[in-house]
Amino acid sequence: MSVPAWARHSADQEEAVIIPRTGIGVDVHAFSPAAAPRPLWLGGLLWEGERGLAGHSDADAVAHAAANALFSAAGLGDLGTHFGTDRPEYAGASGTTLLAEAARIVREAGFEIGNVAVQLVCQRPKFGPRRAEAERVLSEAVGAPVGVTAATTDHLGFTGRAEGIAAIATALVVPHAQRQA
Repeated sequence: MSVPAWARHSADQEEAVIIPRTGIGVDVHAFSPAAAPRPLWLGGLLWEGERGLAGHSDADAVAHAAANALFSAAGLGDLGTHFGTDRPEYAGASGTTLLAEAARIVREAGFEIGNVAVQLVCQRPKFGPRRAEAERVLSEAVGAPVGVTAATTDHLGFTGRAEGIAAIATALVVPHAQRQA
């Protein structure tokens, strides 16, 4: 069995080169219908007075995109692989619970988590005033730094028409040296 290039030793090195891995995650949810209202959970926070998102779990697009990025970076599938709609035990589950479980799965597979960055795309709610609170909650769930930025689409597309919310995330993980060989 050949050793992958990222794990090869050079003559003057004592340790294999450890190459970090990155992953991308995306999550999109429509707002729930007016006839079936739900609370809005976003970035691990409850947003009182805001219309919630439709979904199998709590539909926290920020937490879900972060979990997808972690799974992508570690090569472990995606949110549906681990917590899909065919799994009734995850109906209504908290996004932070799923994110914490994703981080546990990634670590168990032999990776340390460097950080996660999430870009939230929506017209509402106004995220800035609660950014630090959301970052704290998400970082606690992951056990590593999570940063969240937000943007609108200047009223363009489904997010601009306030039909739903999208989130895009990246994650950096580093394989444990002892598991590379």
